Amino acid sequence: MELSPQTIPRPEYPRPQLCRADWLNLNGWWEFAFDDADEGGARQWWDGRTLDRRILVPFPYQSALSGINDKAIHEVVWYARSFEVPSAWHAQEELLLHFGAVDYSTTVWINGQEVGRNASGGHVPFSFNIAPYVRAGTNRLTVRVRDAQTPTQPRGKQSPSGKPVRIYYYCTTGIWQTVWLEPASAARIRELNIETPAPLDTLDLTVQLHGAPGARRLEISVFENLDSEEIVAQAVQEIQSNEARVALKIPDSRAWSPQTPHLYKLRLRLLADGKLLDEVDSYAGLRTIERRGQRLLLNGREIYLAMVMDQGYWPESYLAAPSDAALREDVEWVRRFGFNSVRKHQKIEDPRWLYWCDRLGVLVWAEMPNAMKWSMEGEENLLAEWERAVRRDRNHPSIITWVPVNETMGFRGIRKHRHDGQRAFLERVVTLTRALDPTRLIVDNDGWEHSNLTDICTIHDYTPDLQSFRARYREALSGGLLPQFAWHRRQPLFLSGAEYRGQPIMLSEVGGFLMLPPDVPEHRRDRLYKNYGYCATAHDFLQKYCELMEALSSFKFISGFCYTQLTDIEQEANGLLSYDRQPKIAPEKIAEIHGRLLDIINDSSTPSAAAPCAESAET
Repeated sequence: MELSPQTIPRPEYPRPQLCRADWLNLNGWWEFAFDDADEGGARQWWDGRTLDRRILVPFPYQSALSGINDKAIHEVVWYARSFEVPSAWHAQEELLLHFGAVDYSTTVWINGQEVGRNASGGHVPFSFNIAPYVRAGTNRLTVRVRDAQTPTQPRGKQSPSGKPVRIYYYCTTGIWQTVWLEPASAARIRELNIETPAPLDTLDLTVQLHGAPGARRLEISVFENLDSEEIVAQAVQEIQSNEARVALKIPDSRAWSPQTPHLYKLRLRLLADGKLLDEVDSYAGLRTIERRGQRLLLNGREIYLAMVMDQGYWPESYLAAPSDAALREDVEWVRRFGFNSVRKHQKIEDPRWLYWCDRLGVLVWAEMPNAMKWSMEGEENLLAEWERAVRRDRNHPSIITWVPVNETMGFRGIRKHRHDGQRAFLERVVTLTRALDPTRLIVDNDGWEHSNLTDICTIHDYTPDLQSFRARYREALSGGLLPQFAWHRRQPLFLSGAEYRGQPIMLSEVGGFLMLPPDVPEHRRDRLYKNYGYCATAHDFLQKYCELMEALSSFKFISGFCYTQLTDIEQEANGLLSYDRQPKIAPEKIAEIHGRLLDIINDSSTPSAAAPCAESAET
């Protein structure tokens, strides 16, 4: 049942911004069981018994890569495996068992003893100290997961029926990111927060420690880049509490941007009485993002966001990335198509994807997966998970915008029933996000029904007829008002009592041109084809894309757009790539169109800037 290290899936260290050298990957073949009668608790399935199936962790049972490939809904599942702790680790004070993400509610046992629960949060990591429960020799790890198909559970685009339909896809249940062990001192580095204020020559670090306060020595080194051992800045601080704040001046500093994604490697060492307690590696990029009037500024300079939506699904593994190379490849596709930014939609992505955005230079809008229906419990679950996501990811320089809610998903009463509590929650989650991270922009409710707290006014518009699309913004084109309603003319752009206050404006969902499925008659097509534009051939698609970009080039009041989307997903065939990542259109053609669009935006006097479609009409 054991796999060799060469065949363990996702073998790379899973937490790129808090890396320790000593660790043990627990991915691979585990025992597995469905528990449709929910009897495992009463029958004590954690007692060491062998489960009747096998699953390849970290892939969900619904997917082909898991080895099970069962699409049916099973709300309760169990995992188990045996493991041995390296003998050298038994001298350590603590042994941390980490789960990258498990959807949705998790209970963990070691050798028949319950060690902890993650009651809610299907996209964020959690850890337990299992040192009191392990023994020399073989140990038994058992995990129970409940993934209730309730519409009030934050679930993003996972279909509550379990079957793909319209904009919803197959579910991801259970473990879907790496599981690993690492030894640790009781006094160790728990959390790192990095800020890089203007004029982009200083790293402001806040280091949170775990364990009892005491006399400690914190050493911090900054290296020229991720592959360098040349130290460019150092700091040493003697501390008595569990928090340290350090400012490091970087000589001849280099800013991070999509054009020059320069990253500095960080190394933090915690010592007591000359003994090394903990050592972690991280990294940072010097970058600022702000809004000034109607414009977005990156590192003090105006930037136009040419963005693409990415939902992070794979045909063989769904929410779980099949490999680190697959995560990198998706980021590379974004760049090859000529986009400078990406909106990760209704998913908190694997941190390795954010690492590749940092490394390759792609700006990110990070978004919380929402519930489909409102409840008080759902509100609190969303808030708690969102806080953990922001804390985990706020050091990634690629992230420039936080999006806690999309299209009022799970909060329909805000408009229809004037639900004051739901509206108050929307303002509450924005306020919390701003407190957690005051350095980035926040979109309160992407697409429509904005409050007065949003930093960006975002509009979703899939009007399929581009003449009608232009007409909707006739007033705004001449310096007048924005449309009162978003796409379907049902959703007001702002909530009652709120109004546009001069923020930057983004068309944060546009296009979505579907390719007609071959040999599928009109009456059997998904309902998507009634609402979105569609094309019969690649030539037709390229022409429509050109015309859309030409329309956007005349919208001088916007700061960018987000095209829907990067890849096809199940029946939703509106990707620039097929589901298995094959380009429908030569990426360089789309990149050329974006280049001409940006010429128009950056310099309206450029002679060649009149028509983004001019050079593509014949391709």
